[in-house]
Amino acid sequence: MPPTMSRVRIPLNLSHGSRAVISSAKPQWVAQRAYGTVVDGPVSSPATTFEKALAATAPRHNWTKQEIKEVYDTPLMKLCHAAGAVHQKFHDPAEIQMCTLINIKTGGCSEDCSYCAQSSKYDTGLAASKMIQVGTVLAAARVAKENGSTRFCMGAAWRDMRGRKTNLRNIKEMVKGVKDLGMESCVTLGMIDLEQAKELKAAGLTAYNHNVDTSREFYPSVISTRTYDERLQTIANANEAGLSVCTGGILGLGEEAKDHVGLLHTVATMPTHPESFPVNTLVPIKGTPLGDREQSPFDITLRTIAAARLIMPKTIIRLAAGRTILSEEQQVLCFMAGANAVFTGEKMLTTACNGWEEDNKIFGKWGLRPMQSFQTGKEEGASAPMREGAEKKKQAELSR
Repeated sequence: MPPTMSRVRIPLNLSHGSRAVISSAKPQWVAQRAYGTVVDGPVSSPATTFEKALAATAPRHNWTKQEIKEVYDTPLMKLCHAAGAVHQKFHDPAEIQMCTLINIKTGGCSEDCSYCAQSSKYDTGLAASKMIQVGTVLAAARVAKENGSTRFCMGAAWRDMRGRKTNLRNIKEMVKGVKDLGMESCVTLGMIDLEQAKELKAAGLTAYNHNVDTSREFYPSVISTRTYDERLQTIANANEAGLSVCTGGILGLGEEAKDHVGLLHTVATMPTHPESFPVNTLVPIKGTPLGDREQSPFDITLRTIAAARLIMPKTIIRLAAGRTILSEEQQVLCFMAGANAVFTGEKMLTTACNGWEEDNKIFGKWGLRPMQSFQTGKEEGASAPMREGAEKKKQAELSR
């Protein structure tokens, strides 16, 4: 026995949770240390859903809502610690994907999304515009690249791509131009069919964004002009075409915790986990039905990120709209809990965005660095270099 350790017989009865209760049962051996007490015994295999998520070595797709609720309801400190451990298992925690988003067609959308400044249904003071020129978009992409962004995202305010052949042709030129710059490209163009998705893939598109916004149950309270299943069909079309999928939600729409669980359940039970999961918090826009809502509390954002990391371990989790209201320390807490992508630049569609200079200062202070382009892969959101590196690390540990 080491000099700092001795063995004594202490009668323990652990049937009452974690408390040691004096009992007449047969005494157990306890290893006593000067700095604490450790009970001898075999390490049990994971029993709870939370423990299984923490011990996972690969994503799973058969989550039940009750299982996700168990993870989501875990005490926040414990949840964040676990999420950080899973994040380090599947990702390089020092790497953050820097994405820049540009509005290539503003306003005039026929949809009635109750949070959106670009809906033609509401008087938000935003004037509708035609699609901007290809050259203008590529010039913005070059600026983004010079400032460290590795993914360039383009959004158009309309319901779908039906009858927009000229627009689609121009968008494919934009996609090709962004790819030629050595950047990843993502577009959000409303609903698309399979053939349109295939055309975008052939043009070199990396990812397609189409958020589900919230749970299936709460969704009708947010929008009536597009069904939940129509959103899921667009995601399925993008997936079938071989595109990476970016889909997430918005916090602060008036939903409840059960809707956060429902959102996570929708995304985590897709045949392939999305490559990226953006976590937006509502930015209230005056003139919209949700224009007077209060900001969603930070702990909800942190809890959603941490739960998503445990449930979808390989997916990129992106801090999206609403990041400007977070302090530097709050953002870093999100990174520690599993977020590993941000939108950065001059603007996010119609709302404010954290700038490159601000983000670079935070990165430098906290030892973070931009994720390189094309590092994320389609399947399960993991990068090939990351998988190879993790495997090499595992083999090295086993050979010790």
